[in-house]
Amino acid sequence: MGSLIKRRMEESGIQTGRICSFFKQTEAEIQQVYTSKSLDTDLLLKWCKLLEYDFFRIYSQHLILYSPPTKQIQTGTTLPQFRKNIYTKEIIDYILDLIQTGEKTKKQVMEEYKIPKTTLYKWLSKYDNS
Repeated sequence: MGSLIKRRMEESGIQTGRICSFFKQTEAEIQQVYTSKSLDTDLLLKWCKLLEYDFFRIYSQHLILYSPPTKQIQTGTTLPQFRKNIYTKEIIDYILDLIQTGEKTKKQVMEEYKIPKTTLYKWLSKYDNS
């Protein structure tokens, strides 16, 4: 995670002094962040705000693509169930790229990522430029 933060920081052009001031830490402490494999969520949220980048999306996209399917459990709740579009443009592009490059077939994509057939074909008709 630290290397992603460092790369985003370099792209943004934010000076190290401003970062040190924002976190109230020394430059050495900030450098440690760049080499760390993981960060506390509060600290990661601060980096998101400073760099105006959603680092949490990396994790949520990973969960969407690679977590095992869960069983739908009827809870009997009277609360409304909200369904959000869980597929971001980046995920759609990734899936379509797998198909376009021949790395995976449509059937493999549907089985491996649990994407409904109708959803995949809508993406293909809407976004596929080949």
